[in-house]
Amino acid sequence: MIQPSAGQSWTQLLGRYREPDVSRSIFELLVTAAPFAALWALMWLALSVGYWLCLLLAIPAACFLMRLFMIQHDCGHGACFRGRATNDWVGAAIGVVTLTPYGFWRRTHAAHHASAGNLDHRGMGDIITLTRSEYVAMPLSHRLAYRLYRSPLVMFGMLPTYLFTLHYRLPFGAMRGGLQPWLSTMGTNAGIATTAGLMIWLVGLGPFLLVQAPIVAISGTIAVWFFYVQHQFEDTLWAHDGDWSFHEAALHGSSYY
Repeated sequence: MIQPSAGQSWTQLLGRYREPDVSRSIFELLVTAAPFAALWALMWLALSVGYWLCLLLAIPAACFLMRLFMIQHDCGHGACFRGRATNDWVGAAIGVVTLTPYGFWRRTHAAHHASAGNLDHRGMGDIITLTRSEYVAMPLSHRLAYRLYRSPLVMFGMLPTYLFTLHYRLPFGAMRGGLQPWLSTMGTNAGIATTAGLMIWLVGLGPFLLVQAPIVAISGTIAVWFFYVQHQFEDTLWAHDGDWSFHEAALHGSSYY
């Protein structure tokens, strides 16, 4: 069992693994982006056979899209390339495909890491989680809304599609961050519009939606699921300001996922 005081020493021990391996990063990017593009093309071709085949191919395509999201996440932590600018450019380009504005998401995700598991600083990039006393103190209507929000139908059905198709199109709640979140989001939106327009011109509106919609829905569900189980598990760490520690939250408040 890792003692609570060992958090700092573990950070030092694992420090050498934080150095980016550029050749490996390029390799991982290629073996993710190329299969995703190939599967997208196969889904389009499968439309002439039957939509059932297209939907079957959407499952591995969504997994590769989720993996692109993971690489985008790692770029946000400066883990893929040695230069900050290279990480940012690659992350922003991937964000057009994952429908996630890189600069805006990187900022909110950093805030999430700075407060994950802190009961006094919830609400930034978190799955909404209440303590038992907070839940009991709420009116019945709020309790029902909370239970509905955390139900599988909403959490892994409606919420992911809303999050990636609508929520990320406008960075509401990020006004204090200046223009950067808006520039990041509008730039991503422009990239999405350009890419989608090109694909619609090539394959047609109907086929584009029939291929892209299930990929986005499935990958969004996978993304929310991973984010959910990363912190929502038995014996995860929750603490108030005085007892909360960044290193302990990272070690004991995150699952092996």
